[in-house]
Amino acid sequence: MAQHMLIGMYVPLLLVLAAPVTLLLRTLSPVRARRVTGLLHSRPARFVTHPATALALSTGTLGVLYFTPLYNAAMGHPAGHWLMNAHFLASGCLFAHAVAGPDPAPARPGVPARLVYLGVAIAAHALIAQAMYGGFFVDIHAPVGQVRQGAEIMYYGGDIAELLLAAALGSTWRPERRGARPRALPAVPG
Repeated sequence: MAQHMLIGMYVPLLLVLAAPVTLLLRTLSPVRARRVTGLLHSRPARFVTHPATALALSTGTLGVLYFTPLYNAAMGHPAGHWLMNAHFLASGCLFAHAVAGPDPAPARPGVPARLVYLGVAIAAHALIAQAMYGGFFVDIHAPVGQVRQGAEIMYYGGDIAELLLAAALGSTWRPERRGARPRALPAVPG
């Protein structure tokens, strides 16, 4: 669970905060940068990077993984474990980008909406971890003590990662001042 937590929550946050798309666009020729930008503004890209989709891929799949035989099947084969880790990394990056990524995103909702998606993720992680700890609906073939320890890591480690994600989101928030009028420029003597 510690490995999954690092791969799925902490590493994606660090990768996303490095603004990889901005760095990529700065290194490409203008023609290639326009192609990449066109791809990033495409309907499928906007769908995948929407916070609701990213939430379903990152947090929603945890329920499928831990409450069905999928976890045991993935852990039973090295390729399955690698695929599971790749999924954790990719979906974690998508969620971190959708919620708090510094790279521009054309269809990203405002900060209040992203805070709601983050709140849903926090609640879902907590519920999944508590269900695992209590042994409800869990389909993991491991000793009860190990499952409970994994649930504790998920519960507390997930809270820390989500607080870091909230801090990253908060650092980018620039609320609009309502009712503020632009100041008139002083008259130039002359």
